[in-house]
Amino acid sequence: MQALLDGLGNFFSFGVLDYRLEPSPGVRRRQMLLSKIYATSSGRAASKNAKKEGLSVSAAPPPLWNTWEFRFYYLAFAIVVPLMIKAVMDASNEKNPNYPLYEPLLSPGWIFGRKADNSDLQYSFFRDNLPLLVGLMILHTTLKRIVLKLTSISKVNFDFGFGIIFVFAAHGVNSIKIFTQVLLSFGIGRAFKANLVTATLLTWIFGISLLFFNDKYAGTPFGDLMPCLSFLDGKFEGLIPRWDVFFNFTLLKMISFNMDFLEKWAQRADKVENSQSHSKLTPPGSRGDSPGSVLFKSGSTSAASSTLELSPLDLTLNEKARLVAPHPLNDYSLVHYIAYVTYTPLFIAGPIITFNDYLYQCRHTLPSISIRSTVVYGIRFAFCLLSMEIIIHFAYVVAVSKTKAWKGDSPFQISMIALFNLNIVWLKLLIPWRLFRLWALMDSIDPPENMIRCVYNNYSALAFWRAWHRSFNKWVVRYIYVPLGGSSNRILTSLAVFSFVAIWHDIQLRLLIWGWLVVLFLIPEMLATKYLTRYADRKWYRPLCAAGGVINIWMMMIANLFGFCMGSDGTKQFLHDTFGTWPGIKFAFVASACLFIAVQVMFEQRQNEKRNGIDLRC
Repeated sequence: MQALLDGLGNFFSFGVLDYRLEPSPGVRRRQMLLSKIYATSSGRAASKNAKKEGLSVSAAPPPLWNTWEFRFYYLAFAIVVPLMIKAVMDASNEKNPNYPLYEPLLSPGWIFGRKADNSDLQYSFFRDNLPLLVGLMILHTTLKRIVLKLTSISKVNFDFGFGIIFVFAAHGVNSIKIFTQVLLSFGIGRAFKANLVTATLLTWIFGISLLFFNDKYAGTPFGDLMPCLSFLDGKFEGLIPRWDVFFNFTLLKMISFNMDFLEKWAQRADKVENSQSHSKLTPPGSRGDSPGSVLFKSGSTSAASSTLELSPLDLTLNEKARLVAPHPLNDYSLVHYIAYVTYTPLFIAGPIITFNDYLYQCRHTLPSISIRSTVVYGIRFAFCLLSMEIIIHFAYVVAVSKTKAWKGDSPFQISMIALFNLNIVWLKLLIPWRLFRLWALMDSIDPPENMIRCVYNNYSALAFWRAWHRSFNKWVVRYIYVPLGGSSNRILTSLAVFSFVAIWHDIQLRLLIWGWLVVLFLIPEMLATKYLTRYADRKWYRPLCAAGGVINIWMMMIANLFGFCMGSDGTKQFLHDTFGTWPGIKFAFVASACLFIAVQVMFEQRQNEKRNGIDLRC
């Protein structure tokens, strides 16, 4: 039995998802030693013993899993979770009075003869084309291995050729629109490279303008854009005519390339300037330095220059170092740019990988890549896919939301419709991302894992966004958050980040409002974190934090319901029924108590991760 539990624990471990989430062996050993010290002593004695060992005393407190408090929590879970499942099934099955309203949106299913809710357009596109995608995965990886083995073609050059063919097959003549925008962005970086600020501003202005331009003109015939191109109208539009749906991911890579190139160009300019000024004062070699070593000691404080002294092994094991990997300037070429932008496994939806990291991994296979790890990751993907199939066969919540068929439902049922809608939003994004990441792993490229926590396992708005679409979060931090000042001006930088995230998702006012709501909801947590962490050793601190977590969960649910699930009408109905009626208020009180218990368990889970040297900050 213990072996089975250990096997399940390993199967669902962070390391199976992404090597970046695992602690280093040294950190793990240190945390295990700290945990032993705290298990055998407490308070000041534990701190004193830890200091004797030369260890930091920031270890997690002793576990609470076997306390009476948590036994009560287990009982609550055993009662409440089945009731939640029953409520959502009662609100969306064949016996519900509203069933005739949403029944037309259901499709034939394959589980126990039940119908399936395949009405979410985004997921249905993926679900219906899954066999085609799997076939393309096998074709791409097999062909690439054969070509690389039989010829001297490099991985990047293969990606360049295959990527162009794939884009034309996927989007047909609309590929002309894609490559025109891709080449214009490349040209902006090259034309204005001498002025870093100008080039950066123009790259961002052009990129954001494309979001608005494509939203309005993506489906416009060629003849209406330019009469001389009217002969292209009606020609082959590829397997995916709606090219603009996936172009936003291409845009992130366009910006990433330009930013990485401009950073490299500025670094080169600094080296030349420092080298020239240094050579006027001290001839090369007069202090025992070779001419080349003068460049390494130029005194540059940029992150990029610091990686120049890292060995290839350091870069292979250190993701942050790979983000600013010291590629030669001629590596930022048009061929490498096109290969990166059109890299087939990650072209449709990501995960996002920066240009520097992509190019480095094309030349150095990471230790995380192995047949065993890829197979286990594939099994995790299949598990998630099966979970989604079970949900859409037994809980028709998307169809209910589309038809607003919740008349007569209780606040508890409406809240479960909302909650399971969020679960489907999470799964419908997680499943494609994991398939495409699996494809990249099969191709010996290891991009970041996008979803590292279940959508239900979040109590912090700040931490939630670190775990949701993680590769996009890393991209935003590198190219927006840090350049604008980072934590030194957190509210304004967060406003800029979520405004971009909102319009990147879709040019809709409700999504922009959603982005601003998220920032508004972040402010209380920021202030509480800043002023209350000094009381972390007080007995009331953990319950107070749990209460704050409950408030956070309510706000995150409301913001995401408004932005992605139920819109303004459904959200207003939910708020009215939950907080504007006596039955709703009673439900909100009971629900908050249940959320309080859930947050306490989340706290303990994260403490358990810290005991094992894992601190994901989410």
